[in-house]
Amino acid sequence: MPFVAGIDVGAKSTKVVILDDTQHIRGQAIVRTQTDFPAVAKEALELALQASRLKPSDLGYIATTGFGRYNVPFRDIQITEITCVARGAVFLFPKTRSVLDIGAQSTRAIRVTENGKVRDFRTNDKCAAGAGGFVERAAKYLEVKIDDVGTLSVQAEKPQTISSVCAVLAESEIINHVSAGETVENILRGVHNSLASRAMALLKRAGMEDEVTFVGGVARQQGMVKALEETLKRKVNVGADPEMVGALGAALLSLRRLEKIRADAGQAVTKEDARVA
Repeated sequence: MPFVAGIDVGAKSTKVVILDDTQHIRGQAIVRTQTDFPAVAKEALELALQASRLKPSDLGYIATTGFGRYNVPFRDIQITEITCVARGAVFLFPKTRSVLDIGAQSTRAIRVTENGKVRDFRTNDKCAAGAGGFVERAAKYLEVKIDDVGTLSVQAEKPQTISSVCAVLAESEIINHVSAGETVENILRGVHNSLASRAMALLKRAGMEDEVTFVGGVARQQGMVKALEETLKRKVNVGADPEMVGALGAALLSLRRLEKIRADAGQAVTKEDARVA
């Protein structure tokens, strides 16, 4: 039985998903991204292999994605984040036609076909106020843990407006709200509302269709999901591990690539054969 791995080297974290030939997830892992991309990718892969009770030699193919995808020397292929996220989202939610991916440094809106191919996409072309890193900076300034941001945001009674498209100016707005005595909950919901507004603009530019699937680490924040649904005026899909969707998509595409190589060869091939092909 062949196994494949998808490695997503993101700005904040590196994720790995291992699949078998039935597209079943056998193991996964996530570690914080560091400057040594090869080392962090290897660490994450080893953890995923341990979780799946497999050995490196059991892997028939490895695909990488994310901004560090070129820096993993043991990869067999590299694939763009947009392609991987689209494929992973449709695998989890087959009726998905629009995907919103909010990561630490970027936000992407993707329109997809029924089989997960990208029809169109848009990315944030403003500064960091339109991505997840802004939420982290706001949490740090407000002295709350990032894991608590989502719950606190939901408790807001009067969300405060954060209108600046520049992260520096947006942070000044946060300071002004704090000085005016506004609650942390109301300010955090304002941050989420600001992100949701920018996300809606991107989705519309990409040609938003139902269903919308929300992926990326920010999708773990309950307050962000609520803000997005209220802004879009519709429910959105969120999986159990939204930050793993890119790695999942890379693994799915890796499996497809390996199957094609084997079909073309007319026989089972080794990993070394796959690399040559």
